[in-house]
Amino acid sequence: MSTARFDVAVVGSGIVGLGAALAAHRRGQRVVVIERGSEASGASVRNFGHLCFTPQAGLAREFALTSRELWLGLALDAGVWLRDSGTLVAARRDDEFAVLSDLAGTRGAEVELLTAAEAEARMPLAPGSAVGGAFLPRDLQANPRQAVTALAAHLEREGVEFRRRTAVGAVRPGRVETSRGPIDVGRVIVAVNHDIDQLYPEVAERHGIVRCALDMMRVSAELRMPLAAPLLTGWSLVRYGAFSATPAAAALRERLHSERPDLAALDLNQMYTRLPDGTLIVGDTHSRGATVAPFQAEFAFESLAAETRSLFGIDELRVVERWQGVYASGPEDFLMEEVEPGVHLVAATTGIGMTTGLGLAEHVVAGFSGEPVFARDSSAFAPAPTITLQKGAS
Repeated sequence: MSTARFDVAVVGSGIVGLGAALAAHRRGQRVVVIERGSEASGASVRNFGHLCFTPQAGLAREFALTSRELWLGLALDAGVWLRDSGTLVAARRDDEFAVLSDLAGTRGAEVELLTAAEAEARMPLAPGSAVGGAFLPRDLQANPRQAVTALAAHLEREGVEFRRRTAVGAVRPGRVETSRGPIDVGRVIVAVNHDIDQLYPEVAERHGIVRCALDMMRVSAELRMPLAAPLLTGWSLVRYGAFSATPAAAALRERLHSERPDLAALDLNQMYTRLPDGTLIVGDTHSRGATVAPFQAEFAFESLAAETRSLFGIDELRVVERWQGVYASGPEDFLMEEVEPGVHLVAATTGIGMTTGLGLAEHVVAGFSGEPVFARDSSAFAPAPTITLQKGAS
């Protein structure tokens, strides 16, 4: 292939890469997306599809607020399936409800506390198991497998060029060397998530970025009512930034780890999302290392299934699929570095890429486009545009 000239080349077609292509294209740039596979198959399609804006804190919250507006726009422009569901949080012990109460005290209308009776009426939990709960009305849900495909197709219709089944061997200022020939370019955005060490091993080592492997599965189960929104549990409350920063979170973490060291060893985040076909995504566990072994212990899946049966008070469930998720993990939430003039490395280095990735990409592209990058007012969410979303259970 002969040398081609673009304003922006994006390496990787996960949600951050597609977000960067979207941001650059909307600024009138000629964009090419380079993807080593025939389609995206990494972290962006292996997740819950939970767009959990309210549980974020700090910079992640700023990016989440921008992402929310972009997701809502893409539901209209790109045909991305979104459910205007909010998030449900089950509190089965008083210390879990204490965390929710702490957050409600600082976030106002973003957190609606539920009594035990209200929680039981809105969530398909085992009867009598809830002491309360919460509803986070600003959160959304996507279907990750559909969302990434729909966004890529939209960008292609808009004139963004895709070079699939094309490997990148080296990136230099002004040029990307690929298995199909060189590409001359003004700027390069490298958005390859956990594979950053394949192109920039010294950057990955300097930032402490490794791979995080997840055990996840999709199940069919007869619940006493449909799950109307993504559902978080006590294990989720010690993971997400806004929850874990509350005064009550430390005592909750200590209790969970002392009562269930087996689940703590799995680094569990027990949560659920319901797909349009009625099946549930169940997960997830976490293990980290420079290399992810392809071997998944059955104990992890047995634990996920057992906790699911206990939470919902059911005897049986049928496993439809199992898979291993992988994402970049580091001590900070994000990697944003211009390693050479015009070469930008960008990644969400925790498991919140679907929630924050579009906002992260917008921030980076706005920065090198010479636009002022202002901190957003995170005290409130902008109103949603007038579009038709799936409401509640589908």
